[in-house]
Amino acid sequence: MMSEQYCKVGAVTPITSGSQAISVLEFMYQNFMEKASDATHMDTNLREFFTKKAQGIKKTLESLV
Repeated sequence: MMSEQYCKVGAVTPITSGSQAISVLEFMYQNFMEKASDATHMDTNLREFFTKKAQGIKKTLESLV
């Protein structure tokens, strides 16, 4: 029999807290930059979206270092 589990909807752990935050953010930054690079042959709006996401992550990284 399965026991019921409860969680607070919308509860999140900030990615900038914890010992591995910098490495996770660096990975995310590189991932978004690769997606932006791949999107250069496709949709301009999609490329801009990925670039803005990467810039936001870079800004967060710079504040941690």
